[in-house]
Amino acid sequence: MNELLHGYLPILIFLIIAGGVALVILGASLVLARQNPDSEKLSPYECGFEPFADARAKFDVRFYLVAILFIIFDLEVAFLFPWAVSLAHIGLFGFFSMIVFLAVLTIGFIYEWRKGALEWE
Repeated sequence: MNELLHGYLPILIFLIIAGGVALVILGASLVLARQNPDSEKLSPYECGFEPFADARAKFDVRFYLVAILFIIFDLEVAFLFPWAVSLAHIGLFGFFSMIVFLAVLTIGFIYEWRKGALEWE
């Protein structure tokens, strides 16, 4: 059991050093940096408009459509890189599976385009 724990010693040392460096940097920024907060810096800022008085106020649906659009293309990129690397090994089945995946993403993109998510007023 003791030999097993010696294998984790470098990880423990790394975590201690990383935590120490983070604390030193945080402390140095608090001591050395000028602390001059004002109401403008302390106010919350969200989605390009001023904060509401009530948190239950309605959002414009275009913010959600833009978020869906980001997720669509983020997923596409996340799946295309490993697919492109292993394309020689997966053959025609992998190729056509990705074509179907890209077709589904294209349908989602066309849906957002039709809903007007790409036209910001």
